[in-house]
Amino acid sequence: MKNEKEHSLAKEKDSDGLSDSNVLLPLDAKGNIANAAQEEAYERLQHKENEEVPSLSDLKARYQKEEEIKKGRKSAAKAELDEALSKWKEDQSRLLSKDADPNAAQELKTRIAEDEKQVAKAKQAVKLAHLTYKPELEKNKTLLAVRHLRMFFKLGVWPNTVKLKAVHDISFDIKEGETFGIVGESGCGKSTTGRCIIHLYDITSGSIYFQGYRIAAGDRWNQKEIKYSKIHLKEKIKAIKKQEQHDLPLLSPDDQQKLIKKDEEKIRKLKERNDVLITRQKWKIKSIHYDNKHSPKSLRNQIQMIFQDPVDSLDPRMTVEDIIQEGLKIQGFHNAAENHRKTVEILKKVGLVPEHASRYPHEFSGGQRQRIGIARALIMNPKLLICDEPISALDVSIRAQIINLLNELKEEMGLTMIFIAHDLSTVKYFCNRIGVMYFGNMVELADSDELFRHPLHPYTKSLLSAIPQPNPFTEKRRTRLVYKPNEVHDYSQQKPTFREILPGHFVLCNDEEEQKYKKEIEDIDSGKAIVKNGEEIKIEG
Repeated sequence: MKNEKEHSLAKEKDSDGLSDSNVLLPLDAKGNIANAAQEEAYERLQHKENEEVPSLSDLKARYQKEEEIKKGRKSAAKAELDEALSKWKEDQSRLLSKDADPNAAQELKTRIAEDEKQVAKAKQAVKLAHLTYKPELEKNKTLLAVRHLRMFFKLGVWPNTVKLKAVHDISFDIKEGETFGIVGESGCGKSTTGRCIIHLYDITSGSIYFQGYRIAAGDRWNQKEIKYSKIHLKEKIKAIKKQEQHDLPLLSPDDQQKLIKKDEEKIRKLKERNDVLITRQKWKIKSIHYDNKHSPKSLRNQIQMIFQDPVDSLDPRMTVEDIIQEGLKIQGFHNAAENHRKTVEILKKVGLVPEHASRYPHEFSGGQRQRIGIARALIMNPKLLICDEPISALDVSIRAQIINLLNELKEEMGLTMIFIAHDLSTVKYFCNRIGVMYFGNMVELADSDELFRHPLHPYTKSLLSAIPQPNPFTEKRRTRLVYKPNEVHDYSQQKPTFREILPGHFVLCNDEEEQKYKKEIEDIDSGKAIVKNGEEIKIEG
């Protein structure tokens, strides 16, 4: 039975029809899934017998209402657009009028510029009216919302294919102006998460919302829901028929007819229930496909990424100017003079000089190449910048320069950032919130200070213990904690879920672990224990 205090970002099936479980499967010594049967059982969707399923007519009425809401959104957006256009035309006519006051001309120009922005915003609202929209995200100033993200890859050639679960059911929100850090060891799914957000991959399942609109979604779990609902229906009908064949010879003719009619009615209700479930999933799949097809590039262009390796991400046959301008040209900005002006401006912002525009990537150092990658992302004037380990291949002094540069650009341009890194010590001073990933799962999420004050998950403690100490004497005595899932977790009785232990502090755990973590927090806050190198140390007396 679920604890009432259990909190999960994937608490129940949302509008995408996705499973709410977030399970850390047992691993063997090599880091592979120990029990193949358990993995297969987890993959199969669990159908709730007691789930209240609406009738087909109720379901149609519900989706008809949703379509009416979308039409209402479009008409409201059109009305807003008409109002903005009329205001813009009115202000423009005043400026061009012969009787216009010269002293008020500058004020009018400012108003016209604001009107133009309002018109552009209203046009976008009309264009996006039929996309899946969650107004509560925009009201809460949530710029990016990731819901139940899964990204699986198939390796090898059939029939010897292997499924790689790069990202396995993670959810998080990012507020406007926030810097969100994602940390974890290599291969945990950090970079894959970033690439899914910028739509480099067609995600397996889940949804990604930007400014309240769904810009990407996957339908694999919806397809599986349809598949397994059909399988389960056949199994249930077969079981009813089998039981009927067993009971008929034991009954009188009248009772036989009653039993047959009863079983027919039972099968009819099962089929009706199954039709509703399938119809619901088909509508969801249709909605997903529509959003994937019609989400505008203008919305996705506001998300840019700085890739991990500047050597591989920069084309050696292109000049720096061509590399930086490539995004502009793809989006239809072909004014050479204007593009050159923007290139020079952005080169100065990242600490390079205009003369560098005519050079090739191999003529620069590692830090300079990374600055070129930053310039390429920033020239598109994004709202969300994904930094995929931008300092991993750089020395300490260059790292400090890049971090300071990103901080300055964030303040200057009002950027929201996702900072992906291995080093928790770097992320601590750069990010507002930190999410810790392990084997495709989000195991802990909290504010930066809170995570270092109360590290709860054993894997988080392991990462903290790996931070080198500046003092050589304490460095020698530093204990390195090794995370061994099979030894520290027992999920045979209850599977873990993402729970809110403290306000804003989420941990992947079950009931037993939740009580343990709360006791750790009490001991630390009361002074009975301290955190040193990620490890809780009891204080006697």
